[in-house]
Amino acid sequence: MTEKQRTLAKEISLTGKGLHTGINVTITFKPAPANHGYKFCRVDLPGAPVIDALAENVTDTSRGTTLMQNNASVQTIEHVLAALYGLRIDNAIIEMNGPEAPIMGGSSLKFAEAIIEAGATELKEDRNYFTVKQKIACSDEEHGVDMIVYPDDHFSINVLIDYNSRILGNQYAILDSIDDFEKEIASSRTFVFFHELEPLFKMGLIKGGDLDNAVVILESEVEQAEIERIARMFNRPGINAHTTGILNNTELRFPNEPARHKLLDIMGDLALVGKPIKGKVVATRPGHLANTRLAKIMRQEMKKNLSKADIPVYDPSQPPVFSVEDIRKMLPHRYPFLLVDKIISLDESSIVGIKNVTFNEAFFQGHFPEEPVMPGVLLVEAMAQTGGLLVLSNVDAPEKYSTYFLKIDKVKIRNKVVPGDTVILKMDLTDVIRRGIVTMFGQAFVGNKLVIEGELTAQVVKNK
Repeated sequence: MTEKQRTLAKEISLTGKGLHTGINVTITFKPAPANHGYKFCRVDLPGAPVIDALAENVTDTSRGTTLMQNNASVQTIEHVLAALYGLRIDNAIIEMNGPEAPIMGGSSLKFAEAIIEAGATELKEDRNYFTVKQKIACSDEEHGVDMIVYPDDHFSINVLIDYNSRILGNQYAILDSIDDFEKEIASSRTFVFFHELEPLFKMGLIKGGDLDNAVVILESEVEQAEIERIARMFNRPGINAHTTGILNNTELRFPNEPARHKLLDIMGDLALVGKPIKGKVVATRPGHLANTRLAKIMRQEMKKNLSKADIPVYDPSQPPVFSVEDIRKMLPHRYPFLLVDKIISLDESSIVGIKNVTFNEAFFQGHFPEEPVMPGVLLVEAMAQTGGLLVLSNVDAPEKYSTYFLKIDKVKIRNKVVPGDTVILKMDLTDVIRRGIVTMFGQAFVGNKLVIEGELTAQVVKNK
């Protein structure tokens, strides 16, 4: 029997301070329809911009996960998403009247309790899983970080942390079944070393910290005067222990609570894949950067495993978004190297273009006279030009910019393109554009047949 998608039975709100901004924020969870996924809405900004909770919208992971879309951002959202994901809520609108989700004690517990209070409603549509078919991995050898997902018939996480800390030591945490999230993981709080508190405070971070939002770890004995000074900084007097270990304002909820919290963070960050996952995650020294990188790789894999419903539909009777005359104003390419005839779909992160292939193409004179086949490198170029139009459509005076290849990776040619074919070119951003660097995953189709796919990286440069 297939599982059905779920959403909230009713809306519910919580109010608290953001950990880093210190701003009071009300967060409201609302029901959403099937296939909606998780979307944040900044109701305090003009037009109430919506931010899709997807890995390609990640812009910062330094002290939490930040998303940006539609000129709006939300930060420290991992504990919110972990609660939704861990309680198997597939679709939700998350309204916030400020830039940062409230910290609510440093774990997912308060969010989970609110979601449980709201209740869940089963929808008629089937749950759509991302099923891991082969090992997916990313590593950072310099920092000893390894993130691997293995094929499995359900979702599970194994985490190992090692901070070269004689207090923490090596810690291990396991979640074998997502049904255990509420009991075993949701209440695990974030942790911080005592010596990090003042530098973070001086950097303008943890403005909403009060020493109750985290487990504070003392690596070595600290004088009482120093503890009192830091405690006053966070408006939390009365802390008097100065032995090594855990600061005495709290007690651990689990012997391995820090490792469990890292597992919680992984769950929240992997919610950005956009679908529930069937796979076994094994993580060594994880962090938000590694977690979201893995989510981005999984998003790319998801896009490669298309169903027919995911293939763009081309209706020649519909007016184009960009005609060839519009394209000529944006791209410098001319005969015989302009390889996009029109654009039929465009949004902030994806674009679909059309290339009509006829026997009159100049390259068919030599490739090959007796068996005309469109060269694979020109299909890659057609995808790149389509991707360039996505980027240039978002800048003023696009004719003043050019895009240049930096890398072509994992290109696979699946089928031939011959005279008479209409090629549908689909490009998706796989990361936010930083310093003019654009990364995309591209696919080209003839009808329902995939002919080529690959990852493209380019740089957008203003012409001199």
